[in-house]
Amino acid sequence: MNLDTIGYVHSKETFGTVDGPGVRYVLFLQGCPMRCLYCHNPDTWASFGGKEMTVKEVLDDYESYRPFLKDGGITLSGGESLLQLDFVIDLFEACHERNIHTCLDTCGVTFRDNDPELLKKYEKLMEVTDVVMLDIKHVNARQHKVLTGHTNENIIKFLRFMDQHNMNIWIRHVIVPKITYNKEFLYQTGQLLGAFDNITAIDVLPYHTMGVDKYKELGFKYALDGVPALSTAEAEIAKKIILLGRRDKRQELGKIPASK
Repeated sequence: MNLDTIGYVHSKETFGTVDGPGVRYVLFLQGCPMRCLYCHNPDTWASFGGKEMTVKEVLDDYESYRPFLKDGGITLSGGESLLQLDFVIDLFEACHERNIHTCLDTCGVTFRDNDPELLKKYEKLMEVTDVVMLDIKHVNARQHKVLTGHTNENIIKFLRFMDQHNMNIWIRHVIVPKITYNKEFLYQTGQLLGAFDNITAIDVLPYHTMGVDKYKELGFKYALDGVPALSTAEAEIAKKIILLGRRDKRQELGKIPASK
């Protein structure tokens, strides 16, 4: 552990209520290899920029808010937090020494299982992380590449790796009209998730258009222009289909009793 390890921080939220258990201190790290069509933070994409903060500086800043962070802790999000893997590990290790709960928000796309040295780092990451919120973009590999610029191969490998290490996994899935709001894809998503034992929460996030203005400010074209926001009712339908697929897979694997 090195308290002088530097992270590049895009922004922070000091009273986060949707980024892990309790009220949390959330750092959004700079840089992301994905180009999700619905991304509402395109200003986090560039790997350069952001405010430099050492592990010690983050901890000192966190302590100034700690009295207000009931049942919470520190969440690292992005961008893609695992682009700064060494910083994440050193910060989370220091957090555990100080009894601070740690949560990682990631899509897992940077995971590789063919690099022994990198795998050692991921093993360490599992030791110092309490919860991982994994963003599943699309269950279909081809559609995933259309949506994000990458396939979902490494993401699924990371999900399997975490499950093997008994990580507490929370799944997040954005439901986009005409893209992921599809009965077949939703059921397949549930089937995928049903194969894993350590998923403790599944959050369905309805697509919204609140990030469109950022694209205009940055001079970027918004690829989903004209796609309407998903309604609450549609999100509820989507979650039911995912849970049905998951239940059916769990029953198929003998993890839960078959329904009568």
